[in-house]
Amino acid sequence: MSSTNLERPRPAVVLREVRDSDLPLFFGQMSDPESVRMAAFGPEDPTDRARFDAHWARIRTSDTLIRTVLADGEVAGHAAVYGPPDEREVTYWVDRAHWGRGIASAALSALVALAPQRPLHARAAADNAASIRVLEKCGFVIVGRDRGFANARGAEIDEVVLTLKD
Repeated sequence: MSSTNLERPRPAVVLREVRDSDLPLFFGQMSDPESVRMAAFGPEDPTDRARFDAHWARIRTSDTLIRTVLADGEVAGHAAVYGPPDEREVTYWVDRAHWGRGIASAALSALVALAPQRPLHARAAADNAASIRVLEKCGFVIVGRDRGFANARGAEIDEVVLTLKD
């Protein structure tokens, strides 16, 4: 975390419905090489705009609970709950410019409040300590470990499996 982030006050974080105007911002955030590498699991080619657009068109018409994350009114990322009822999983993405400011924790906390069904599940690259910390702050508990192919790293990597029961 940079000293700049330590000096900045915590932003007001709210979730709202995704708007068409959010998508170009999401695409920029989700194609940032450092962010992609940290997240590890994502599309084969995060710079493929056609695939990005097709994916977002599909999830916006599905039963996925997806919200835009605003930090002090600025689009900072998105958060979602998706999957079959007994396997609901959370995912979130925060723009690297906003890392270390508590935005992911606040957004995920707000998201799980919107999705009262339990359990909720999550996965994170085992070396992504920041994401694991966010999930744990929101009540998720590590329940297992797995290995999966991470497109961003071009290899199979260790991941942790987490669950929120209550």
